[in-house]
Formats: sequence, C-alpha cells, structure tokens
Amino acid sequence: MVKQLGREWSYLYAAVEPLTGQSVALQASDVNTETMNVFLGMLSGTLGPLDHAVLLMDQAGWHKSRRLHTPDNVTVLYLPPYSPELNPVERLWGRLRRRYLSNRTYADYDDLLAAGAQAWRALTPELLRSLCACPFTTPELER
Repeated sequence: MVKQLGREWSYLYAAVEPLTGQSVALQASDVNTETMNVFLGMLSGTLGPLDHAVLLMDQAGWHKSRRLHTPDNVTVLYLPPYSPELNPVERLWGRLRRRYLSNRTYADYDDLLAAGAQAWRALTPELLRSLCACPFTTPELER
C-alpha cells in the first residue's frame, strides 16, 4: 500500500450561482483573511455593473475578521454556527473530496495543485447547479 508521509494543504475558495451554475474559484496555499480578500475581489470582478452577489459563509475567523474587505457589490450572509448543512457548497466540497482528492498520494505540492485544478475543471455548470441549488437559495426552481 502506498503511504503519504508529511502533509501539505491546498485550499479552494469558491462561489457558485445556484440558478446558472456559474462559478468563481481560487486555489491557494493559505486560508486566511488576506486570501479571502483576494477571492472577494475576484468574485466582485466577475459581476456585471448592475449585479450584486449574496455570499453564504460560515463564521470562520477569516470570514469575520475586521481586516476583511467586502466589495460594495457583494453582501455576506453568515450562517448560524455549527450548521454546515445550511451551506449548499458543502455538497460540492464533499463531491470533490470523494471523487477526486481523498485517499490519493501526490508526488509533490505542484502535483497536489494540479489535482485540485483538474478536479475543479471537471465540474460543469449543470453539475454545480444540481449540487448547490436548494429551496432557500433558488425558490424559483420549486415552482
């Protein structure tokens, strides 16, 4: 059996528009407020001049830091503590881990990053929509 000695981490920041499956993502080596600010800037930059995003987030420290700079065209809606089941993107994380990333070894950090990027590219808008749409984010789909 192959064994991975040592650990290195890669983190994926992502937002999915549940009606269309459009998304924006950032893969990074750190999980912190500075990287979250970069991601929020990326998300803001994908929006049209009349668009506004509502981003569901848990209450992780880097999500609530005083140093977090939320763009004017993004509103953060914090979920109650200890309620990952209310965050539709958690289903996406689970799928990525199950199908692409868990129980594997990687030659080096670049190999890990490549696996993360390949996993993200395998997600179609249709799949993202089916994973992230739920009645409280997309009531239009319930009609």
